[in-house]
Amino acid sequence: MSEEEKTPAREVITAYAQAHFRYFRTADGTVYAQRNGHPVARPIRSQGTTGSHRQELMVGLYRDGIGVFNGTALKEALDLIEALALSQDVQPTHIRVAPGFDGATWLDLGRDDGQSVRIHPTGWTVTTPNPEEVCWRRTQLTGELPMPARDTGGKGIDLLLRLTNFASAETECLALAWLVGCLGPSVPVPAPFLTGPQGAGKSTAGRMLTRIIEGMSSDLRRPPKDEENLIAAVAAGWVTALDNLSHLAPDLSDLMCCIVTGAETIKRALYTDGDVVRARYRRPLLLTGIDVGVIRPDLAERLLPLRLERPKVRRTEAELWTEFEEALPVILGSLLDLTVQVRATAAETPTDLRMADFAHLCAQLDAAQGLGALAAYRVCLDDVIEGDVLAQTVLKHAATLGEGAEQRMTSTEWLTLLSNLQSGDGMRPLPKGWPTTGKVLSDRLKRLQPTLASRGVLIDSGRTYEGRYLEMARRSTESRQTPAF
Repeated sequence: MSEEEKTPAREVITAYAQAHFRYFRTADGTVYAQRNGHPVARPIRSQGTTGSHRQELMVGLYRDGIGVFNGTALKEALDLIEALALSQDVQPTHIRVAPGFDGATWLDLGRDDGQSVRIHPTGWTVTTPNPEEVCWRRTQLTGELPMPARDTGGKGIDLLLRLTNFASAETECLALAWLVGCLGPSVPVPAPFLTGPQGAGKSTAGRMLTRIIEGMSSDLRRPPKDEENLIAAVAAGWVTALDNLSHLAPDLSDLMCCIVTGAETIKRALYTDGDVVRARYRRPLLLTGIDVGVIRPDLAERLLPLRLERPKVRRTEAELWTEFEEALPVILGSLLDLTVQVRATAAETPTDLRMADFAHLCAQLDAAQGLGALAAYRVCLDDVIEGDVLAQTVLKHAATLGEGAEQRMTSTEWLTLLSNLQSGDGMRPLPKGWPTTGKVLSDRLKRLQPTLASRGVLIDSGRTYEGRYLEMARRSTESRQTPAF
């Protein structure tokens, strides 16, 4: 055959690729490749260590006896494939959990064969999803889950609770509600904050809860030093677990709020001046720590305090994790059974709690299992509010005012009054995180407005010809209503 009659290498590669792979784009314009009949998709430009499509294509060409091609031919073929895929329909990719057809959701088991769990109010099954229904995206953080056990009779839930050291039945049912919520791709769930004395097994319990969803290879992490690294870690996995927090800086607190309820970041694309990269994220978050100081009210309403107690009998790490790994298929099967029951149960949605979706899930869990998850959720929110020293100091002062009374001062005057009340006129040191200026106090009180309003204390600000002021008013009992926000 003459040189003119030979098919160019790029055309050979393109024909092979289109015969063996499905190409599509996401809303941000990224082009993905999906092997025919397989639900896992890879970005065609990926050079990551989890396996790029370029490597996948090279191996396929070699194994099928077509040949080994140089980098130029592969690049030209992929350039053409990418251009053609930009005209295809848009389809999203998902990590670990995804919505499906007919009200179902999917859980990626992280297996090479692509088998996943389809969860529906009528039951759950293990099968390979239709690639047009679910496209899984995997990273180094995507661990493999065991095949869930069938007909567990709830045994896995008992095994899990026996391995953890939750302090009460109310804490246990909130942990179960969070796990069920993690299997829902569209339900924001509050972040469990595992607290307790030293030696209570907070890190161990956090690992167990995380590994039920993410597999045995997942672990707790230290908080990244900057926002960009934390967002990158969050976007690459499903559950983000941060260990041993001792302080929550304002920027980290705000970012955690965004992680729980969802947000988007935009940054300049590398090597360009006119293009950007969008990163959307809403992920389940888990925290552990003994005391993080003052918790900002907007984050407090997104937290789920779970208290643990010190175990009476200590066990070795090897013994504990061996038992957990053996029990994980049963635990996962029982969690799936519970999720099906909860989704098949109707319940009214509470309208007085900020995270109404999770409150509704708690109500469904109560109706399905006869637990007190919703009442426990209300109590734990009150506990978080009780832990805010500034809020308690304001409420203490407001209690000295008559119902319907108002008091107006500058923010600096309010700082002096509240500081003296908290410190006993200088007899005690002020707590860590206490406002240091009138401006800081004013900003903190603005964030506390919904919390204080629910307790009958209104905070307002304004300006007169004399300057800015803060006004505190105590509502009468008759006019007190729970705000919906």
